[in-house]
Amino acid sequence: MFAFLWMCLIGLVAGALAKLIMPGKDPGGIIVTMLLGIAGSLVAGFLGRALGWYPEGGRAGLIASVAGAVLLLALYRVFIRRSAR
Repeated sequence: MFAFLWMCLIGLVAGALAKLIMPGKDPGGIIVTMLLGIAGSLVAGFLGRALGWYPEGGRAGLIASVAGAVLLLALYRVFIRRSAR
């Protein structure tokens, strides 16, 4: 349970860093970006455990979380632009 809460906290920071890496106007603003950061952190943690990078119950690091958040932010922007057309 503590690992999950830690990944959420790291995800908030990762979302903010993802916004700095990929500046631009997002429809959801910083709140959606931070939620995508939390999701990116969780995805990075689950994917890392599935690939054997992290032990069971381990959490993703900041770099993996930022990478996951940037990936989700890019996908979010693609889907939002397609639905706006």
